[in-house]
Amino acid sequence: MDGSTGINAVTIIFASLCVFAIGYRFYGLFLARKVLNLNDARKTPAVKYADGHDYIQTNRYVLFGHHFAAIAAAGPLLGPVLAAQFGYLPGLLWILIGCVLAGAVHDMVVLFCSVRHRGQSLAYIATQEIDKTTGTVTAWAVLAILILTLAGLSIAVVNAMHNSPWSTYTVAATIPIAIIMGLYMQVWRKGDVLGASIIGVVLLFLCLLSGPWVTAHPEWFGWLNIGKREMSILIPVYGFLASVLPVWLLLLPRDYLSTFLKVGTILALAIGIVFVMPHFNMPAITKFVAGGGPIVGGPVIPFIFITIACGALSGFHATIGTGTTPKMIGTEHDVLFVGYGAMLLEGFVAIMALIAACVLIPADYFAINSPEQAFNALGMQVQELPRLEQEVQESLMHRPGGSVSLAVGMAHIFSQIPFMDDLMAYWYHFAIMFEAVFILSAVDAGTRVGRFFLQEMIGKISPKWGDKNWWPGIVGTSLIFTGAWGYLVYSGDISNIWPLFGISNQLLASVTLLIGTTVLLRMNKGKYALITGIPGCFMTVITFWAGIWLILYQYLPTGKYLLVFLSLLVMVMMLFVIVGVVRRWKVLINEHTQVKDSYGDTFKEIVPE
Repeated sequence: MDGSTGINAVTIIFASLCVFAIGYRFYGLFLARKVLNLNDARKTPAVKYADGHDYIQTNRYVLFGHHFAAIAAAGPLLGPVLAAQFGYLPGLLWILIGCVLAGAVHDMVVLFCSVRHRGQSLAYIATQEIDKTTGTVTAWAVLAILILTLAGLSIAVVNAMHNSPWSTYTVAATIPIAIIMGLYMQVWRKGDVLGASIIGVVLLFLCLLSGPWVTAHPEWFGWLNIGKREMSILIPVYGFLASVLPVWLLLLPRDYLSTFLKVGTILALAIGIVFVMPHFNMPAITKFVAGGGPIVGGPVIPFIFITIACGALSGFHATIGTGTTPKMIGTEHDVLFVGYGAMLLEGFVAIMALIAACVLIPADYFAINSPEQAFNALGMQVQELPRLEQEVQESLMHRPGGSVSLAVGMAHIFSQIPFMDDLMAYWYHFAIMFEAVFILSAVDAGTRVGRFFLQEMIGKISPKWGDKNWWPGIVGTSLIFTGAWGYLVYSGDISNIWPLFGISNQLLASVTLLIGTTVLLRMNKGKYALITGIPGCFMTVITFWAGIWLILYQYLPTGKYLLVFLSLLVMVMMLFVIVGVVRRWKVLINEHTQVKDSYGDTFKEIVPE
């Protein structure tokens, strides 16, 4: 399985860029103009309900940065790396096809639905578009998935940052830098995005440059050497602050700032690949497509779709698309740029992660990502890994999860650039820090979205709690929600439930696409309903298939009965929502009346916002 395949990584980059550009130019515009009828004459929630706290009209480029930072978490970085077990071809095809026809459609449609429903949650949309019972079940399902998601993402950050002063210093410094940017744009020089961007980029650059110096002086900065337990507490504390503070003060500028780092690093990696022109060492297809792999135990179908996750399609994006982002959209046409565009950029990130994994020698790749016993059973011999361990000054063998191999792959490419060959350790630790910042941006936005969800749910019982401006409700729900996922992070038990998160995440994406189909049918767009209906139905079948496989061949044989119960619980809740959706479809398909709203658009029914 070792040896170059002859496929040049540069070819993959340019082909991917072409596919994404064509997808945006033609399919994205088609969705905006013909399917969704985006109309800038309709005031968005950010304009109608502006409160300076959650509902705030935002520059489209700043909002793009926030939205991309919030949705682009561990999935596009780690999922493609793990999926490389099957070879580069399955992952490459699903990222390109899935991103354009499923993921970007999912993100754009759900963002549109929320904008048309006062910027409210997916559960609220389901209540208005289907029925109250379906909306309630959706709310509980989404809340459970959010807790699992944020706990899993936070554990990834904790593992990357604990006992690493350089990474901790750089990531922590983005918080005061973001606050300075927020104050600059809202108080000192209101609306001056360019000035804030320059300040943020300069300060971030100085922070990155000073990282090695901080590490070299433990007598002054030894307090940054934070243990795993302490880091497991600090991350939820940060999530709580991001949830309760005004969105413009911390969350929005920090996500915008981290986007510079994310996009800059990915572009630098792309330029590095073009300069180095590495070839894939991973074959197009490996013997593990039939199952039995050391990283992903199941067969390529259905598990390629579950493993890639956010790199092509993700239900977690629905929580952001119905959480913070729709409350900041200035005009409806920004839905195309922010919703469809950010997902394409995330797909490009996934392509970069796949390349970084596939340029490694297969034996080295499997040695990093497999437990010792599983790797020994493969009968492979590592080749460059001992040298790489010496250069990065870290132990790399048997570090499963994808983050280490991604960092090694990125550092390996950067170090081949002239005059960079002695900076392998620097690039490796920079890549680890980059991954931590990437993931943490989703944690803060996800926590705020979870607070919105919880306020909506408690508000049905006590309306005062549903008031987004009532500080006791804001603080109380933030504490409850952050405490729930923070406890899982501190206990570490969530690491055993990560496969369940993968299933739950894709089920949520499937249901979101089906709810989007319901909205299209109500909008009298039945001829376009298959645009969301086909990927929604396809992923529903795929995800249930994967869930049942996990129960029968992984959870039951190993006695993981709690995971069996949780898997069945999530699938049953989602099945309940699907039944409600199908019932609503039947009503809408058989309904032939047409009514026009105040803007002249024709609907089968007009539902309250």
